[in-house]
Amino acid sequence: MAKINFGGVTEEVVTREEFPLEKAREVLKEETIAVIGYGVQGPGQALNLKDNGFNVIVGQRKNSKTWDKAVADGWVPGETLFEIEEACQKGTILQFLLSDAGQIALWPTVKKNLTAGKALYFSHGFGITYKERTGIIPPDDVDVILVAPKGSGTSLRRMFLEGRGLNSSYAIFQDATGKAKERVVALGIGVGSGYLFETTFKKEVFSDLTGERGTLMGAIQGIFAAQYEVLRSNGHTPSEAFNETVEELTQSLMPLVAENGMDWMYANCSTTAQRGALDWWKKFKDASKPVFEELYAEVAAGNEAQKSIDSNSKEDYREKLEAELSELRESEMWKAGSEVRKLRPEEN
Repeated sequence: MAKINFGGVTEEVVTREEFPLEKAREVLKEETIAVIGYGVQGPGQALNLKDNGFNVIVGQRKNSKTWDKAVADGWVPGETLFEIEEACQKGTILQFLLSDAGQIALWPTVKKNLTAGKALYFSHGFGITYKERTGIIPPDDVDVILVAPKGSGTSLRRMFLEGRGLNSSYAIFQDATGKAKERVVALGIGVGSGYLFETTFKKEVFSDLTGERGTLMGAIQGIFAAQYEVLRSNGHTPSEAFNETVEELTQSLMPLVAENGMDWMYANCSTTAQRGALDWWKKFKDASKPVFEELYAEVAAGNEAQKSIDSNSKEDYREKLEAELSELRESEMWKAGSEVRKLRPEEN
């Protein structure tokens, strides 16, 4: 492992230099990797593994949109694409990549096909961390491992095709075979990780649920909406409000922050912007930190997990979800965004 110093804290990470793809292939040469689920993470991970030379099959419900998507992506029914139970039987590593609700529903099918020595793989710690709530309790004679790419399956695939890697965390919940470490690192390299950093199932799900509700999605939408509404209420047009709130951030500034860091951005903007950002960022931190502390406490207590389980199990979940998504989609801000995106030069 490589030792990296992160601002005074030293972590051990696994890079592709010290654990190259050839080594990963050697570790998994006798394995059949069954990707169960072809929704969010499934396509990116399965296709990357296949393109990297691993023995991969996909398990999905027949006559579903995702089955058709798998066929369109080149998976062949009866050869590399199977019904879920048959894929579970054939696989020695079962990548359980259904949604959290889907995992709960399909767990009896998966569990009965987890024979001794197999590996059960997750990309989210939810099912195992909250096993008393989900009922996902693996048998003692299988490895239970996790690789969690820090981005969507779409990003994982796109970056792979560009020759880049998406960083991932990895964890071992249960090492029944003595091979769990090699297996999980090889799989992390195989799915296209840039580098791998170690975590636990619990830490992964706590950080993930906090991030999704926080700066990755929930908080950022809240901040966007608040600034947009203030600008609009003070007479700014939808185009101006959207460009100053979202477009400049996502299209101009964030790519530079990703390349060079926020410290670089502060050092390389106008003196007026620099002064304002330095004066105001701590006010935003002080205002939002109590909300993040409340959020983390709710995640750690299991309350956010229970809300998810309860809502996803209701018969009218899809209808209510669509109504909530429609509220976003039909808002003036995101309608303005749709029009602004059409005006980007590269999209004309």
